[in-house]
Amino acid sequence: MIMSKFFINRPIVALVIAILMVIVGVVTIVGLPVAQFPNIAPPEIRLSAVYVGADAKTLEEAVATPIEQQVNGVENLLYMQSQSGNDGSYALTCTFKVGTDLDIATVQVQNRVAQ
Repeated sequence: MIMSKFFINRPIVALVIAILMVIVGVVTIVGLPVAQFPNIAPPEIRLSAVYVGADAKTLEEAVATPIEQQVNGVENLLYMQSQSGNDGSYALTCTFKVGTDLDIATVQVQNRVAQ
């Protein structure tokens, strides 16, 4: 009760303390090393292919389905998202669990696609 009366009667003191807390917070955030931030975004691998002269349906049947069947089952794979365009372009994005080593996942995906 006494502290509240003190800050109500002296608003400048409360303002100075608030400004000092903000400055200390900014200084400590700038000083944090980025390496110690946690990984929050899952790692992704993106595959792309071009089938010149093919429409999206042909691309889906000839390229997308076989690749997706091979890549399905790679260790720590969460989900896949693919896009086929009428210009003959195909893109597959593979999303893995947080903490997955992206180099190993890339090698596993490349091996599966090579089959």
